[in-house]
Amino acid sequence: MLRLSDIQSSQEELQDYYEQLRAQHVTPAWIGGGISVEPQSQAVPYLWHWRDLRPQAMRAAELVGTAQAERRVLRLTNPELSGVSASNTLVANIQIVMPGEIARAHRHSAAALRLIIEGRGGYTVVNGERVPMSPGDLVLTPNWSWHDHANDTDAPMIWLDGLDTPLVRMLEAGFYEEYHQERQELAPPVNASEWHYPMSEMRAALLAAADTRGAGEGITLEYTNRRTGGPVMPTIACHMQLLRPGETTQARRRVCCTNYHVVEGAGYSVVGDQRLDWEDKDVFTVPTWTFYEHVNSGDRPAFLFSFSDAPVMKALSLYRDQTRP
Repeated sequence: MLRLSDIQSSQEELQDYYEQLRAQHVTPAWIGGGISVEPQSQAVPYLWHWRDLRPQAMRAAELVGTAQAERRVLRLTNPELSGVSASNTLVANIQIVMPGEIARAHRHSAAALRLIIEGRGGYTVVNGERVPMSPGDLVLTPNWSWHDHANDTDAPMIWLDGLDTPLVRMLEAGFYEEYHQERQELAPPVNASEWHYPMSEMRAALLAAADTRGAGEGITLEYTNRRTGGPVMPTIACHMQLLRPGETTQARRRVCCTNYHVVEGAGYSVVGDQRLDWEDKDVFTVPTWTFYEHVNSGDRPAFLFSFSDAPVMKALSLYRDQTRP
């Protein structure tokens, strides 16, 4: 007859055995802590206000040149994470390039996106192709793509960087290489649209969808890879959500880390047990498997850009999505 075994060992015998294991760098799983019933993120909900971030970005431009910094970037750091990232797998950074400046060309294993916050007319060069930048535009630099930035306008260019650096680092898969020159040679434009998603197009699509849908859930559209129709990059999904004035979304939670940027609008999000009040250009993070809902408390439409590691979770069959009953 099969049954559970019940072995009553003395504490002295067990402690002696455990000491032997420790000396051999072995740990018995049955004393290593309980099994988590559901994900419990170390990251916490947090919001960074643009009114605080912009002055610091401008100060960085006064103190540090692009010759001293490979990228003049301010990393938004989650208060409860040991690393310098907004969430467990994704970073959210603020980068600034001043008039007449360049940020030298390089490439790396991490995939990156730029959501333009301020400035019009600067550009990124991706694999030799010049990609324009205007507020609200999404610009991609897929992993291992050569890229450099330049600002030939008379005003600062500031954008939100999103990268999967923490994930790549955790997988010990990171490579980095500098280009043999400071800047890439510009090639004739061929397929730059693969890396450029103008805000004007996304705004028009969202407003058109709003004309056909009732209020209550917001309208969310995903940016899709122009070749495959899937996520824009294998490790990062990007969305834009429209909230009409007074609109509130249903609370939901997902197995993925998500960072948000308020392109326009004012309102608040309830993330876990915290209320995050946001306005134009703020950034906030929603940890994995944490209930969240968004509210547009203003008198104008709100546009929320988000990027998450959902493609990774889906590829590994770990993704879950649940609405609050």
